[in-house]
Amino acid sequence: MTETFTVSGPRILGIVNITPDSFSDGGRYFSADAAIAHARKLVAEGAHIVDLGPASSNPDASPVSPEEEMRRLVPVMEALVAEGMSVSVDSFLASTQAYALAHGARYLNDIQGFDEPSIYPALAASDANLIVMHSIQGRGNADRRQAPQGDIFDRISRFFEARIERLKVAGIARERLILDPGMGFFLGPTPETSFEVLARLGELKARFSLPVLISVSRKSFLRTVTGRSPQEAGAASLAAELLASIGGADYIRTHEPQPLTDALAVHAALMRHR
Repeated sequence: MTETFTVSGPRILGIVNITPDSFSDGGRYFSADAAIAHARKLVAEGAHIVDLGPASSNPDASPVSPEEEMRRLVPVMEALVAEGMSVSVDSFLASTQAYALAHGARYLNDIQGFDEPSIYPALAASDANLIVMHSIQGRGNADRRQAPQGDIFDRISRFFEARIERLKVAGIARERLILDPGMGFFLGPTPETSFEVLARLGELKARFSLPVLISVSRKSFLRTVTGRSPQEAGAASLAAELLASIGGADYIRTHEPQPLTDALAVHAALMRHR
């Protein structure tokens, strides 16, 4: 008889890029039908949450208007929420966030860390979980600027201290927050910066006592050290994701849930015999 192991580990966000210019999948899921089908596939492969991105945030992405974000997002989100999926919306536009909150999003994922005060009343009135991301850019998409001088971990900590306090003053409960320190170009073009932050997840969790999300899937720093293209970066992504899980990540955002689910099952089996 095959023994079944209960896998305890991070919640998995499956990435659905509803964009024509994603660095990772080149617009494969730009149509609503393709995005919906892909979301279903990700859930079948182990994703607990589907993270819908109506605009790319890589350094080469084109700006997207609020109207275009909504055109891309609405039919996909409506279909997935109607099917009972747990949906996250990846946008820093207040109008998109307001729509998402009003139409069943369980998570908002903001690369600017909720820097727009106009959305704060709606955030406070909701019960959605908020993924607060740090980036060296502060506002807007990633670019190729170098990381600022000094200890990147100290910079990340100062950012979270200030942002958590700002959201608290706005009436947003601390326990709804999930911290994302940023990875890849959001920490600069040098791989060592991302690896340092990845290695220090335990410190971040100990300092803030809040759940941490890590998004390393196919990112530039992994491709730099392996020499792989985005389409060839699955093994490197899986290695970094598993190490992030072991390091204490509570959420992993990934393009490929199935390999991660399998790796977590193997790790859980190993830990049962220690």
